[in-house]
Amino acid sequence: QVQLVESGGGLVQAGGSLTLSCAASGRTFSIFGVGWFRQAPGKEREAVGTIDWVGRQTSTADSVYDRFTISKDDANDVVYLHMNTLKPEDTAVYYCAASDRNPADFSARTYEYWGQGTQVTVSS
Repeated sequence: QVQLVESGGGLVQAGGSLTLSCAASGRTFSIFGVGWFRQAPGKEREAVGTIDWVGRQTSTADSVYDRFTISKDDANDVVYLHMNTLKPEDTAVYYCAASDRNPADFSARTYEYWGQGTQVTVSS
């Protein structure tokens, strides 16, 4: 089992920055990859980006590729989502997810473990 806890959400003005954290615990050695997703009210869950657990290769969605980056602290098993130049349309609950069976990709069905989510609100 893997447990995930997100933190770092909050209220920020448009143009600002936030960094979200996803702390993994449990059988972290078994993780293949981690994905970041977001879900705005009334909208489907959307992939934001992924990171391979060991190789740390990252991918970001086209909608955020020039503003969001993903990194990992290997020593502490924490994955970060660095968000810059935030826009009101980035407002959503952000989730991290992990899989111990599949490589990271942009499909929510890939992941067996999910965090509880953290709210990001961007004011205009």
